[in-house]
Amino acid sequence: MALLKEAQRIAAEFEYPDKDVNEAVKEFIRQMDEGLERQGATMSQIPSYVTAVPNGTEKVDTLIGYATIPRDLMVAKTSKELFSFLAKQIETFLRTHHSDHFETAKRRRTTVSAKSGYREEDVFNLGFTFSFPVNQIGINKGQLARWTKGFDIDDALGKDVCALLQQEIDLLHLPVKVAALVNDTVGTLMARSYTSSGKTGTLLGAIFGTGTNGAYVEKLSRVTKMDKLQGGADYDKSTGHMIVNTEWGSFDNHMSVLPNTPYDRALDDESVNPGIQMFEKRVSGMFLGEILRRAILTMHSHEDPHSALFKDASSADNDLTSTTTIADDSPLFRQWGIDTSFLSIVEEDHSDHLRITKQTLERDLSVSAPSTEDCEAVKTLVHSIGKRAARLSAVAIAAVVISTNKIKEDDLIDIGVDGSLVEFYPNFEGHIRDALRQIEGVGTEGEKKIRVGLAKDGSGLGAALIALVAGNKAAPN
Repeated sequence: MALLKEAQRIAAEFEYPDKDVNEAVKEFIRQMDEGLERQGATMSQIPSYVTAVPNGTEKVDTLIGYATIPRDLMVAKTSKELFSFLAKQIETFLRTHHSDHFETAKRRRTTVSAKSGYREEDVFNLGFTFSFPVNQIGINKGQLARWTKGFDIDDALGKDVCALLQQEIDLLHLPVKVAALVNDTVGTLMARSYTSSGKTGTLLGAIFGTGTNGAYVEKLSRVTKMDKLQGGADYDKSTGHMIVNTEWGSFDNHMSVLPNTPYDRALDDESVNPGIQMFEKRVSGMFLGEILRRAILTMHSHEDPHSALFKDASSADNDLTSTTTIADDSPLFRQWGIDTSFLSIVEEDHSDHLRITKQTLERDLSVSAPSTEDCEAVKTLVHSIGKRAARLSAVAIAAVVISTNKIKEDDLIDIGVDGSLVEFYPNFEGHIRDALRQIEGVGTEGEKKIRVGLAKDGSGLGAALIALVAGNKAAPN
């Protein structure tokens, strides 16, 4: 039982009690307010220049495509390599799904005398989902502020990402205009509002997947930095609202309220962006597996053999009558070696003697003959890491519903979510709701008002909706 006690000791380091949750909500709201007032705040609070959400009555004729970025392009030497790849993906997509219009438009480019080479009515309006922090100064203009999610291409920083993509599109002579720059959270918010039932528009679109972020509907009067933004474009002020991309992954980068274990610190020190995205590094799927890996290695190297993970002294210590070993090339010894899907499998495992966890350890992590106690220890760590991530997610949700006063004004608060954690991680939403009930200003009655709906791949539909609006606005009368 010494092994399980050691696992429980480490798991206790990931506990995130109600008191700490409430302190974090207050600080989250303070940083939200700061971001609405000025540029350069910890939480960027980026205006999207989208000022209303759809209600489902809009008619949309769209094609939605996605591109998987090869890992080598995530750290390419130049931004041209990345954006050239994206433009070629657009070309392939059009040839596949809209070949007639594509070929016709291509021919027209050689016959129309317009400077662009084609008539505006022949152009596809593109909603460009770009899920990185940008200084957005228009519906289709935004300068890259920093990379996240493992991307690192220096020469793109400070450049207009829409212009970079449009340049590569034009080089391929494609009939495509980048009409809207859309963060995936803004897209999720738009898609959820378009598809959800009821009269209440969606307040918040949130991603809990590889990364985490949220966008919400804010009163325009509260976004006081709008008048100070340089090069700001015209936008519709009549709605009195602005959809704001929080970039909440950077909440509390200065670490005043966030939990901080030795495993969090080691992960951050060896990341590509130390000291940045500190909230995301404790919540998102990209990092949970790495936190677990470091906790497992700490247990594996314990000086007491009875407390060491995957290190039974002999087969007599193992219920499988076989000594546990870890292959030298096990992903356990490699940074980012554990995918968050592993945590989902272990969390969900209720089989006899945790048989599924044993099989997954052997198959995915090259751990031979793990004992039942080994598996119980791993499951204890997994549960604590996943639960902490969900409770931190509740901090962000609560801060938005409290700061907008929707918790008092509305009987129903609609939230659209997307991402692998909220979709697949067992009881992730349940842990969020448990935390919400303990938050001052939400409580049991407030939690009941919050409706969470999955906006599956919502960023694509949302980008299309925004491109539609932007294209219509730009079209001549």
